[in-house]
Amino acid sequence: MRKYVYPCVFTKEENGYSVNFPDFESCYTSGEDLQDALDAAQDVLCLVLYDMEESGKPIPTRSDPQSIITEGDSFVTLVGCDTIEYRKFFDSKAVKKTLTIPSWLNTMAEKQGINFSGVLQEALQNRLNV
Repeated sequence: MRKYVYPCVFTKEENGYSVNFPDFESCYTSGEDLQDALDAAQDVLCLVLYDMEESGKPIPTRSDPQSIITEGDSFVTLVGCDTIEYRKFFDSKAVKKTLTIPSWLNTMAEKQGINFSGVLQEALQNRLNV
């Protein structure tokens, strides 16, 4: 889970742009205009990398963008994504966890009206630097 940057080939088509990531098998998308294609490229890259992280597949090494040869109305640019931000946005379902704390700590926290889930989430985010 981290930030990634990969080269991407944009090709001008009759109705917008097609997009291809040479470092990934079956990582394609398209857009009606350049901005739409770039947004779609970031989305598909994050989706593919998220799936690879979840399934434990190795993440491919990034190619040198200058080594990618294009033809006609195509060009190479770098596209980035952040799978942690992607997870925060798309994988926000709650998961129940059981924890054990000393009774005296529980009593003090309850008297203060502390939200245990909120404190745990904050502590985990701080520990994980996310």
